[in-house]
Order: sequence, then structure tokens, then C-alpha cells
Amino acid sequence: MRALRLEMLADAPLAFLETVAEAAARPHGEFAQRVRHSAHGGDIAAFVAEMPPANPGSPAAGRLVGHLGGHAVPTEPGLTVIFAVYVTPALRGTGLLADLVEQVAAWSRAAGRPELMLEVVVGNDRALRAYQRLGFVDTGVRVPHPRVPALTELQMRRRA
Repeated sequence: MRALRLEMLADAPLAFLETVAEAAARPHGEFAQRVRHSAHGGDIAAFVAEMPPANPGSPAAGRLVGHLGGHAVPTEPGLTVIFAVYVTPALRGTGLLADLVEQVAAWSRAAGRPELMLEVVVGNDRALRAYQRLGFVDTGVRVPHPRVPALTELQMRRRA
């Protein structure tokens, strides 16, 4: 998970709430604790995708290549916020993002939260188009980027 997180941050530094240097400085135990916390699926869950084994024993087999998190919002009980969305570049456009979104949608529905929401940086048209293909709709809500004040994020929602 640590290797995937560092890849995510290096590939898309504006999409996440920490830098590569911040993540690299965290001890392995902290990554393990985060995985344990999000593996039980109460109010927060993380879904990951592994590289399908091309041939048994290949070094890429079992490598994590995708991530998507979801968390409940106490002030809006029917909502799951999607966060930390990532698909390794070589697998973009293969349906992996749709699979991850469907996993979080199923988890959200099972928890009684029928709506999904995410935010994407204005100008990240590739991500915007991918989310639109998955049924997300721009709500018109704009919020400042949490780390880069010059950027704006747009909010998108869909049924879980």
C-alpha cells in the first residue's frame, strides 16, 4: 500500500492531500495502521485493485494498481464521499475505475447511503470525463482546493 500511495502522489500531486515527501517520511507502521482501519468498513473503507497475474510468479503479479476510498459524512447521513481515486497510468481506460467505483457504491448502499460524491480539480478534463461516463453529474458547487488556494475543485454526485 505504501508503494501505491507514493506512486499516486508522484503521478498526480494535485489530487491528494499530502506530498510524496510527507508520505515517504511516514513509518511503515502508520501505513499498516491506515490499512487496518479502512479494512473494517464502518464509516471509512478503501478498495484496491491488484495487477492480474500475466503468468504465475511474475514480479508484477499482486502489485497494487488502483485505489479508491469512501467515507461517511456525519452531517449528511445518506452520502458517501469518494476520495483518493487512482488507477496506474498503464491501466487507465480499461474499466478498472468503474470496478472500483462499483465496489464503493455497493459498500455505500449496504450502509444505507444511497448517494456518492467526489471532487475533481477544475481543468482535469480526463478525470471529469471518466467520472461523467460513470454517471457522476457536476452539481455546480465549487470549492477551493484544500492545499493549493489558486485551484478550484468541482463537486460531482451520483446514485450509489
